[in-house]
Amino acid sequence: MFIAQLMTSVGYSSIFPFLPLYVQDLGTVTNLSTELLAGLVYSSQAFTMMIASPIWGTLADRYGRKLMVERSLFGGTFLLLLMAFVTTAEQLVALRGIQGLITGTIAAANALVASVVPRKHTGYAMGLMQVGLGAGVALGPLIGGAVADLLGYSEAFYITASLLFLAGLLVLFGVKENFTPQNADKSVSKQFLTEWRQILSASGVVLTYSMRFMSTLGRMMIIPIAPLFIITLMENTSRVNTFTGLVIGVASAATTISAVYLGRLGDRIGQRKILMACTFIAALLYLPQSAVNAPWQILVLQALVGVALGGIIPAISALLARLTNPGEEGAVYGLDNSINAGARSVAPLLGAAVAASFSLRATFVAVALLFLTMGLMVIWQMREI
Repeated sequence: MFIAQLMTSVGYSSIFPFLPLYVQDLGTVTNLSTELLAGLVYSSQAFTMMIASPIWGTLADRYGRKLMVERSLFGGTFLLLLMAFVTTAEQLVALRGIQGLITGTIAAANALVASVVPRKHTGYAMGLMQVGLGAGVALGPLIGGAVADLLGYSEAFYITASLLFLAGLLVLFGVKENFTPQNADKSVSKQFLTEWRQILSASGVVLTYSMRFMSTLGRMMIIPIAPLFIITLMENTSRVNTFTGLVIGVASAATTISAVYLGRLGDRIGQRKILMACTFIAALLYLPQSAVNAPWQILVLQALVGVALGGIIPAISALLARLTNPGEEGAVYGLDNSINAGARSVAPLLGAAVAASFSLRATFVAVALLFLTMGLMVIWQMREI
């Protein structure tokens, strides 16, 4: 599952650097602006995933988590292949929306892993899955950008689809799941409502989901303003895209490296302590980013933030596993993915709004206050796990 996670995240993240340019290259038939269509390419996928993820999660508890992983990988293969043949930006937006409905690989993989590892080792397991995700996100944009420059946009989609297909085969033939369906006598609609109600009523679950929403919101608020901010720090702006990619890659690499260690440490000393410490550290590291005056400073601070995120992300996943019942993993991580996607839909718009209303630097202050609020919530509201 780690190897499949790595291949999948490389595949999906490899198309991120050039999607807006692909939109511009395709052109429009509705006279919508390129900027709006480029935004819709990202937000449509996140919005539809937010809607579909809880449904797929509950179906995973009914029919098997491995089956849902295969659905997301093989479905993603077909849709990414189709994106190589679109002729308008509107077609690409539509396929991205369908992608959000069909895929959701991370949630499916987390549910499968959480259902088979011992509960006392979920922090380490989720940290390892975060390593696969983070390493893929660090490598994917570099690979995708290079392929698009050398071979073209369509060829980049071929490579992405191939990676997803190989990951699907790896899961199909390499992963065994001893699955016992839960509540098989109930109708699907009743199972949705019953399972979601049971999960959300468990002590600490709603608070933990709030932590997920806030952490994703904070991480993603910086995305739309990062290139604009970095260019103000550089004397020679000809390399701004390369340096922006380096900042993102270094932060992802730092998250990857720290995730396994902090996930395992959380298993020993308690995930609440890890979450509390890392949220305060993240707040302290985002705040000075509003005052940097050289590119290397933002690079170093983002790398350190990545270390803190390597504790936050797996800690939340591990807490969800410990706060809920065995057999509910599909629904639990389906809801988790839905909340994560909802935050990804809102965050770029919120970050851009703060920057437009105040300044680019004010966005870092807003993110620091968000993580500070998270830390205080952990202290006052989250019980020891």
